[in-house]
Amino acid sequence: MSTPRTRVRRERSVTESLLSIVLVLEALLVFFAMLVAFGLRTVEPGLAFGGGGVLILLLVLAGGVLRHSWGIAFGWVLQFALVAIGIVLPLMYAIGAAFLALWIFCFVRGRQIDTQKAAFLAAQNKENNA
Repeated sequence: MSTPRTRVRRERSVTESLLSIVLVLEALLVFFAMLVAFGLRTVEPGLAFGGGGVLILLLVLAGGVLRHSWGIAFGWVLQFALVAIGIVLPLMYAIGAAFLALWIFCFVRGRQIDTQKAAFLAAQNKENNA
């Protein structure tokens, strides 16, 4: 009887973790914005649920590809798409801008932490090898 192989999970960067949290929060935001757009009858139900559903799916999928540089770029595009929902629901300009600010903060701070962590690990490795 063979033992099952356990797959070693890749360690995610702090930037990747923070940005994926923001994307999940934005997916929840789009869900509620979709319900508001439907309730206020600002758009047709098919457009509200279809467009909202596609954007939710894209936000969730973007969280899975953040390890790639194109995944981060895709996340940036989605940030501007979120602000653009303000065309349908004007309050989304402000809410989308707030989430864009959160995205920018998490992006910048995550990169700083990742850089500091890499420097710390390099120094630890250097001490251990000396």
